[in-house]
Amino acid sequence: MEKDDVVSAMVFLIIPLIMRPILASGDPVFTFCKTDSGNYTLNSPFESNLKLLLESLPSNTAVTGFYDNSTVEDPKVYAQALCRGDVNSTVCRDCTKNASQEILKQCKTEDAMIWFELCQVRYSMQNFFSLMIYTGKYPDQNYLEKNLSINPVRFDKVLTYLIDNISSEAAIDPSKRLFATGEIKFSRKETIYGLVQCTRGISESSCHNCLVDALGDLHACCDSRQGGIIVSANCNVRFQLYQFYNASSVFLTYPSSKGPKLKIWMVVVIACIPISVIAVVVGSCAVCHGRNKRTQRDDEKSQKTLLHELTSHTGVAITQDGELVSAEELSFMDLSTIVAATDNFSDSNKLGQGGFGTVYKGVLADGKEVAVKRLSRRSWQGLEELKNEVILIAKLQHRNLVKLLGCGIEGEEKLLVYEFMPNRSLDFFIFDSEKRIELNWKTCYNIIAGIARGLLYLHEDSRLKIIHRDLKPSNVLLDDEMEAKISDFGMARIFGENQYSANTRRIVGTYGYMAPEYAMEGLFSVKSDVFSFGVILLEIISGKKNSGFYLTEHAQTLLAYAWRLWNEGKELEFVDPLLMESCPTTEVLKCMHIGLLCVQEDPADRPTISYVLVLLGNESASLPHPKQPLFVVARVIQTDHIPTTNLSVNHLTVSSLSPR
Repeated sequence: MEKDDVVSAMVFLIIPLIMRPILASGDPVFTFCKTDSGNYTLNSPFESNLKLLLESLPSNTAVTGFYDNSTVEDPKVYAQALCRGDVNSTVCRDCTKNASQEILKQCKTEDAMIWFELCQVRYSMQNFFSLMIYTGKYPDQNYLEKNLSINPVRFDKVLTYLIDNISSEAAIDPSKRLFATGEIKFSRKETIYGLVQCTRGISESSCHNCLVDALGDLHACCDSRQGGIIVSANCNVRFQLYQFYNASSVFLTYPSSKGPKLKIWMVVVIACIPISVIAVVVGSCAVCHGRNKRTQRDDEKSQKTLLHELTSHTGVAITQDGELVSAEELSFMDLSTIVAATDNFSDSNKLGQGGFGTVYKGVLADGKEVAVKRLSRRSWQGLEELKNEVILIAKLQHRNLVKLLGCGIEGEEKLLVYEFMPNRSLDFFIFDSEKRIELNWKTCYNIIAGIARGLLYLHEDSRLKIIHRDLKPSNVLLDDEMEAKISDFGMARIFGENQYSANTRRIVGTYGYMAPEYAMEGLFSVKSDVFSFGVILLEIISGKKNSGFYLTEHAQTLLAYAWRLWNEGKELEFVDPLLMESCPTTEVLKCMHIGLLCVQEDPADRPTISYVLVLLGNESASLPHPKQPLFVVARVIQTDHIPTTNLSVNHLTVSSLSPR
C-alpha cells in the first residue's frame, strides 16, 4: 500500500472517533413537551416507572437501532427510541442515553419527545406505537442556515426530485429499514445531500405518506436556504449542501429537458441490433397489449358500476348503447361540447388545480360561462369524486352552494360543469395584499354570513344532512356580487336523520382547517365544519393565514395569536387595519368572539351553525366566554395500506357510522 493511501485510511478511521462524542453529546435538535397531556408529580409512581423504562432504552436500542417497550405495572408508560440509520451501536447507545436523561430534565409532562441529530426518544402514558400521526416540527437551526445565492426555483425542483426518490427507496426497499440517503448535483460546484428516515414498525405506505408531508413542511421553512430539517414522531427529513451523514448513498442525476444527441457510432450500433432483440420486443408488446386489454376491461367495469350508481341516486336513464339521458336534476354533456367550450382544455383557460383535478373556464355555444373540473384520469379517485359530488350536488340547491350544471363521462374523461364564479375564491382576496383592498367590512360580513347560511342548509335544512369535511377559503367561491358559495363536495359525507357523528380510518381534508378530534382520531360531525368555519372567520378578520402562521413572529398558530390578544384585552390588534377603516368595532369584535367559540377543542363547546347565525344577526346576544383552543392540529398518516404508486391525502373512504 502506498504511503498516501495509508495516511488517508488512518484519517478516515480517526475522523469518526473524533466526531462521535461531539455528535452524541450535542444539544437537542428539538424538544416537545406536550402540555395538554397533563403534568406528572415528582416522585410519583408514573415518574418511577418512566425512569426505569428510559434507563432500559440505551442498551436495547443499540442492538438494532430501534426499540419500543412499556412498563408492566400501572401506571403504564410507553417509550420508544430510534437511532439514525448510519450510526454504530456505540454512538446509538450514547445518544439514546443522553436523550433519555435530557427529556427528564426538560419535560415534566405525561407525553414528550426529544430529537437529537443522531437519535430520538419519546414516552407517553398512552400507547402510541401503532398511532400514525404526523406533526412536523421546525427546529430553530433551520433559521440559522444561510439563504441561497443561486437559482431558488431550480434548486427547489432538484431538491424535490432528490427527496422524492430517496423517500420511495426508504419506504419500498425492505433492506433499507426505512432509512435512505442520496446526493444530487445542483451545479458543477454544488451538491445537495439528503436523508430520510421513518420509525420502524409502520407500513411502507405510512412511511411514504409521512415523508411526503415532511417534504411539504421542508418547502415551507427552507426553500431558500442552504439546509433544512423537519422532525416528527414517525419520520424525519433533512438536506444540506455538505455531506452530513456517514453512509453510502445513491447518486442521482436530475433529468435534463433536452434529449441526448446521438453520435454516429451510436447510430451504427442501433442499426445493427439483432433481429432476435426485435422479436423479444414484439413478444413483450403482445404481453403488454394483453395486460392493457384487461386493464381496459376493468376500467369499463368500474365505469359501468359508477353509471348504475348514478342512475339509482339521480334518476338518470341509461340507454342500451350506454348513453346517458339527462334527468330533471342533472344534465349530461358530450365531451365534444366541453372540449369546445374550454378550447381543448387550454392552459390560458386554467383557473386552478386541486387534489382531484384541474379547473378550467369554459364558454358554451349559447355564450354562458362555466367552470369545468377535469377529474383525475390516472386512478379511481376521479370516479369516486364524480360519484360523490354528482349524487350530493344534484340533490342540493341553495344560493350559497355552487350549482352543478352537468357532467360528462366518456372514455377516461370524467368532467363536472359548474356555474362560473367571476371573482374566483375567497383566498384570492383575503390573502392577497392588493386584492384585499377591495374588501370592506360590509362585504366581509356578508361573506361570513353567506358561508354560515350554506353550512346551515347542509347541516339542517336540506333533504340530506351533509358534512363538508374540507371547508377552507379556496373552496368558498365568490360570484359577481361577492356572494359566497361553498364548493367542492368530493370529500363530503351524508349523515342519517338521527346520526350526529361518525368515524373514519382515513383522514381527508386540509391541514390548518381540520378539527382536532378529526385530525387525531378520525371523528367527524357537523361540529367539524363549525371548527373550519371558525378558522376562516379568524382569517377574514385578521387577513392572515392559519397554515404557515408559525413562520411569523406572533405565535405558533393564528388561533394562539387570537387567543393571546383576546386574553390581554388587545383584540383590535388582531383586526386587519384595512378593515378597521370600515367596520363598527363592536361588530368585528363580536365576530372574533364567535370565531374563538367555533375553534374550541371540545366539539360540545362549539356552537351549532344555526346558533352562529343567531349570534351574527342579534346585536344584543350574550356570548359565552371561550376556552383556550388547541393550538396544534395534527395531520394523520393513514394506518391502512395504500399502494405506493398512488399516494394522496385526498382519498374517499367508506366510513363507519355511529349514532349518538
